[in-house]
Amino acid sequence: MKILILGAGAVGGYFGGRLIEKGEDVTFLVREKRRQQLREHGLQIKSPHGDISVRAKTILATDQDDPFDVVLLATKAYH
Repeated sequence: MKILILGAGAVGGYFGGRLIEKGEDVTFLVREKRRQQLREHGLQIKSPHGDISVRAKTILATDQDDPFDVVLLATKAYH
């Protein structure tokens, strides 16, 4: 199953990272600056439930990709 998460901040990053940790096919729709941060440092989660660092697949709004089975919206309220 292909999962797209709109936003890789606190909420989207946490749930997406945990899904990646479990082996799911997750892609994040992000802006260019966030894409660079994820490429340089990976997606890092520090949690009482265990810390992880994973490589995250990303796309920009201008990129084309195959359809996704699930889309999770995790943007700020003002978006």
